[in-house]
Amino acid sequence: MRDAPIKRALTVPLLILLCGSAVPVFAGPPDWFQRDAHEPLPNYPDNAAAVMLRNEQIVSIKSTGEITTVYRRVYRVLRPEGNRYSEVQIYFDSETKVTALKAWSIPTHGNSYELGEKDSADTIPFTDNLYEDTRRKVLKIPAAGVGAVIGYEYEQRRRPSILQYEWLFQLEIPVRQARLQVNLPSGWEHREVWANRSPVPLKPGPRNQLVWEISDIPAIALDRSMPPMLAIAGQLLLTYSPPDGTGSSRSWSDLGTWYTSLVADRRQSSPELRQKVKELTEDVTAVSSKIQTLATFVQKEIRYVAIEIGIGGYQPHAAAEVFRNRYGDCKDKVTLLSTMLREIGVESYYVLINTDRSVVHPEFASPLRFNHAIAAIRLPEDPGNSDLQGFVRHARLGPLLFFDPTSPYVTYGDLPAELQDNQGALVSDAGGELLKLPSAPPSSNLLERRLQLQLQTDGSVSGWAQETRKGAQAADFRGAWQNTIQASRLKILQSQFSRRLLLVEVNNLATTGIDGSEYPQLTYQLRVPAYAKPAGSLLLLRPALTEWSDDILEHSERSQPLVFPSTIRQVEVMEIAIPETYTVDELPAPVTADIGIASYMSKVEFEGRVLRLTRQLEINSLLVDTKRQADLKELYRTISTAEGAAVLLKRR
Repeated sequence: MRDAPIKRALTVPLLILLCGSAVPVFAGPPDWFQRDAHEPLPNYPDNAAAVMLRNEQIVSIKSTGEITTVYRRVYRVLRPEGNRYSEVQIYFDSETKVTALKAWSIPTHGNSYELGEKDSADTIPFTDNLYEDTRRKVLKIPAAGVGAVIGYEYEQRRRPSILQYEWLFQLEIPVRQARLQVNLPSGWEHREVWANRSPVPLKPGPRNQLVWEISDIPAIALDRSMPPMLAIAGQLLLTYSPPDGTGSSRSWSDLGTWYTSLVADRRQSSPELRQKVKELTEDVTAVSSKIQTLATFVQKEIRYVAIEIGIGGYQPHAAAEVFRNRYGDCKDKVTLLSTMLREIGVESYYVLINTDRSVVHPEFASPLRFNHAIAAIRLPEDPGNSDLQGFVRHARLGPLLFFDPTSPYVTYGDLPAELQDNQGALVSDAGGELLKLPSAPPSSNLLERRLQLQLQTDGSVSGWAQETRKGAQAADFRGAWQNTIQASRLKILQSQFSRRLLLVEVNNLATTGIDGSEYPQLTYQLRVPAYAKPAGSLLLLRPALTEWSDDILEHSERSQPLVFPSTIRQVEVMEIAIPETYTVDELPAPVTADIGIASYMSKVEFEGRVLRLTRQLEINSLLVDTKRQADLKELYRTISTAEGAAVLLKRR
């Protein structure tokens, strides 16, 4: 138990703070905080949870490379949801020290509050990594009701291995004043890249002091399925360097050279590793088949486990160590695969990439923008290469296959959805280069469903269904399936029908290809009670079992582009045999709509006492800008109308 607080004492236990009963202090907040708190504000939208009054960073760089950064942030709470900004979270690690922390609040009524670092709690953030040295300080600022002004200041010291800095100044709430000050050592230079806004001129100041100030930055409207924040928010991306340019990355070639130096001694083989390659490939004739065998081994048999400390966030472990341990993170698995491929005379290359699209800026060659690593494998010349989703022909390196050995659900030759049409930095002996990964056509990301059903006179239908998935559709399904217990797997299938039908019975399920050796295929028995509805002497039957229309554009007007996870082709062919006592009275008209970014068709035919519904939806574009969203909304309305159209059956 800590000592009881005394008058003017600033240390209050975090447990008390979380209960909202911190002891007020009588020493006021600093002058800059007071000025922000009392400055008149413009009117903000009714949905603004808070306004950030100050977003300031003061960065001081020593000639040794050590950086000290002072962060100052002040908020005014405008709505109850704005109370979330009263929780301070500061991340640090073995190379980043938090050397000072203070926080203040001025409630609408009562005394001000002041807190210090002793009032915070050190926690370990939850990650998927087995071990990393990232820690987090958490501090809860009391008295943060509507109208309150809350803020904090902290200082960090770090010794980065990368001489670059990112300033994100636009957020999901309005920012009244943003300021960045960078103090460079004498003779050092800088290069600035502005992302998602026009450049802001430097303010006059002492030599080697860089200051940028921006006022009244609008909030970023948050929409469902929008691009990632780093793809749309205003940012300043800085590269700084000593007079001799040492340690600075000014180009993608520089970045490649830097990364090559990190991995130079990591792809050394070992007797055990060579023996494993021989064991896996000695009975395989074709080189392309050997590549697939080794790639599948690393993908399936090397567990994903990340141990990242310091430079370990960028530098992989040695291949022999990864093989011996049978685990590693993304760059470790690329290292092992590359080493194994060299044993069969095949070259491969690291590709640094971000699992979010559009966050890499072509003019900012920086590893800070990447969070993942995959391999580019140099393939032998083969006409079948073009059938692989991840295949490209490089002007200098020849036929390349982009392969992600970390993804356990993606079939060899395919690309995970988030990597399609994404940018990656290819690292080779010639340096680095930024290039775009291929985008799979809709036919490669396929969901096909075929049903053969019998309609009963009570309105129920029953029969068999078969589903086939390819590409991104296969990977997503495989991941959901393998991470679900057996008892819940039928619910995955039933959920496909739940938006339209209240009750669907699924039985006698059989699967192939779930392990990733081929594309997954499912067959199952299906029964839908009361599928056809009586309407006097007629039976009303809506052929579409699953709903393809999407209400994502119906909730409100969007401000942001719409992002699809991948291109897709959905195909459904359903045949329903009708009872002898009924015949068709009316069929829906065929529907065809094509807006370029997406297309849809459906038709219902009747032949030989069998109703046949054929429909197809294709999404051709991964990003739909705001100008085209009205067209997409109209397409979805067309689909909804087609799905609601009924077949009328009458007694003979």
